[in-house]
Amino acid sequence: MFENIRNNFPFFKNNPKLVFLDTAASAQKPQSVIESVTNCYSSEYANINRGVYKISSSLTEKYENVRLKTSKYINAENEDNVIFTKSATEAINLVASCFSEKYLDSGDEVLLSYLEHHANIVPWQLAAKKRGFKIIITNINNEGQLDYDDLIKKVNKKTKFISITHMSNVLGTIVDMQIIRDQAKRYNIPFLIDGCQYIAHAPVDIKSLGCDFYVFSGHKLYGPSGVGVLYMKNQWLNNFDPYQGGGDMIENVDFKKTTFASGHQKYEAGTPPIAQVIGLGASYDFISQFNLKEIFMYEKELYEYAVDKLQSFNDVHIIGHSKNKGAILSFTIDNIHSNDIGLILDQHNIAVRTGHHCAQPLLKKLNLNSTARASFGIYNNKSDVDSFIEAVKETKKFFQSKK
Repeated sequence: MFENIRNNFPFFKNNPKLVFLDTAASAQKPQSVIESVTNCYSSEYANINRGVYKISSSLTEKYENVRLKTSKYINAENEDNVIFTKSATEAINLVASCFSEKYLDSGDEVLLSYLEHHANIVPWQLAAKKRGFKIIITNINNEGQLDYDDLIKKVNKKTKFISITHMSNVLGTIVDMQIIRDQAKRYNIPFLIDGCQYIAHAPVDIKSLGCDFYVFSGHKLYGPSGVGVLYMKNQWLNNFDPYQGGGDMIENVDFKKTTFASGHQKYEAGTPPIAQVIGLGASYDFISQFNLKEIFMYEKELYEYAVDKLQSFNDVHIIGHSKNKGAILSFTIDNIHSNDIGLILDQHNIAVRTGHHCAQPLLKKLNLNSTARASFGIYNNKSDVDSFIEAVKETKKFFQSKK
C-alpha cells in the first residue's frame, strides 16, 4: 500500500536520484503539509488569541483545532493536556525545570537510562546543578535493550522522577513502557516519555501508557520544524509555576502582583509557532490515512532486509540487536571512520547520519566514538536498500584501494 506514497513528497521529485535514509533526524514533508504552512502565511495569517477580527478569530480556531487533533492522535484525556512548544527539547526543559523547582531537593533521585538523547540528559543535569538531586542511570544489556532488572533495583523511595525514551535514536530499541509504568506506580513516581523517535512509526496511547508527560517534535512526524508537543497529565497542569513569562499566559497583570492563566495556556508565553502548528495538524491528517501498525511493519521489513544484506560483509558490524526495535540501523565498518562512510555514501547519492547522534553517553557505553546510521520512513522502499548496499560495497572498495 506504500508503493506510490513517495509521490506525495516534493522533495523526491526535486531530488530523484537521492536515497534519503535519515528520517530519524528529520522526516521529509508531504505536499499537504507544505501547502498548509504556505496557505497559512499567504492567505490567513494573523496573530492568534488577540484579535476580534475575522482572520485572527478564524486562525485561532484552526490553531486550537490542532490541539484537539493532537489529543485524539495520542488518546489524551482532552485538548487542555496538550501544550505546544518550539521543540521536544524545549518540552523536556520545561518539565525538568518546573518539576525540579517545586518537587526536587538534595537526596532525591531522577532515573534516566543509557539510551537517552542529550535532550533528555542535559536539562536534568542543569536542574540537578540548581537543586542538588542525583541522576541515576539505568544500564543496558548486550543487545542494546534496557536492563529491566537493573531498573527495578534502582527504583526506590528516593526516586522522585523517571524520564526515559520510547525508542532509541541510535539503536532503534523500543522500551517496554509497561515495566516503566508498573515501577513508577509502585512508588507513586511521575514519569516522562520522550516519544520523538516513536510517534511517526507506531500508535501512541497515552491512557494505556499511563505516563505523566509525553513529548515529541513535529518535524519527525512529517510536519514542520519549529513545533513540539508536551502532553501533561491533569494533576500537574496547575501545580507548576510558569516556565516562562509574557503575553497570553496571564490572567491579570499588575506591578504589585500578576496572576496566571490555567491549564495549557499557562505554559505558552508569547506568540506561538502558529504556522508550524497548522502544519502539524496537516501532518496528522496525512499520517492518519494509514494504519500505524502497518507502517511499523513495513519499515521493519526494510530494516530487516538491509540487515540481512549487510550481514554478508564480515567487516560490517550492526550496532544493537534488541528483538523489540524500530527501523533504525546503526553500523560501523572496520578501519573506516563513520564520517568517511557518510561522505562516500553521499557521493553515491545515499544520505545517512554519522557521528554520535546526540547520544554520547550511549556511544561511550558501547565503546564507540561514532556510527553511521540509516533510518527508514514511510517513503522508503527495497530499491533504496539495494542502492544503499551497493554504495556500502563501493565504500569498502574505495578504502581497500587506499591501503
